[in-house]
Amino acid sequence: MNTNQTSRFQELLKWFIPIAAALAFAAWMYNSPEGALGKLDAIGYAVCHRIDVRSFQIGDRQLPLCARCTGEFYAAGLALVFQIFVSGKRSKLPSRGIIAVLVLFFLAFGIDGSNSYLYLLKQTSQGALNKIPNLYIPNNTLRLFTGSGMGITLAAVLYPIVNQTLWREQDDRPALEWKSFGILAASVVLINFLVLTDSPIVLYPIAYISALGTLSLLVIVFTILWIMIMKQDNSFEHARQLWLPLLAGLTLALLMILSIDLLRLQLTGTWGGLPGITG
Repeated sequence: MNTNQTSRFQELLKWFIPIAAALAFAAWMYNSPEGALGKLDAIGYAVCHRIDVRSFQIGDRQLPLCARCTGEFYAAGLALVFQIFVSGKRSKLPSRGIIAVLVLFFLAFGIDGSNSYLYLLKQTSQGALNKIPNLYIPNNTLRLFTGSGMGITLAAVLYPIVNQTLWREQDDRPALEWKSFGILAASVVLINFLVLTDSPIVLYPIAYISALGTLSLLVIVFTILWIMIMKQDNSFEHARQLWLPLLAGLTLALLMILSIDLLRLQLTGTWGGLPGITG
């Protein structure tokens, strides 16, 4: 493709992507449940089982994501915003010490998730699985803390990789150092304890932050994918230059969420948790 063809193609994209984004957004808004929390439910519905008893509740209404996913995605969203303000264009992964802590977060997430899944299988099926002992009885407190640890891990790894992909000139320092990592981890622990109070004053913002954190992660992943496909790696100097790739990422994220929502709704007939599963 010559220079003129490339320029013409880019001009077409500047018109096509906003139109595609508007259509994807309209289709998602039309098909998702009514109300602001209903829209958040539709985001969670694409990535989470949404089992009622494994979720925090505002009165009789469950949050858009289960306890584990709530922790994971609110912490990931918070950690990404935190790094934007604290780390800027820093593009190096954290030190080995911090990576070791993140590995522990990942292992805790995997162990608690596996134990919880085994417990669920034993509740919903009979057979040889009943002979396998659980390490402990799973609960939403552990799901919240291990999920939020995983959220910090995802953001801590993703953020410098995004910077390595985007910027022409990079800051070759770790995106998280011990001080900033400690502040972030302590903030998440404090928020977790606030969530456990079950106060609507806390849970309403967490519902929004966790669902929007989910959407943000998907948008970032699809934006990076778009940039790689368009061969625009390391070609950006300012954040305002990212509007088109970000809009493309949002379009792809909404299409993915809508596709999964409609498929799951067709299979289950409900916007709630997986039918027949109450444990």
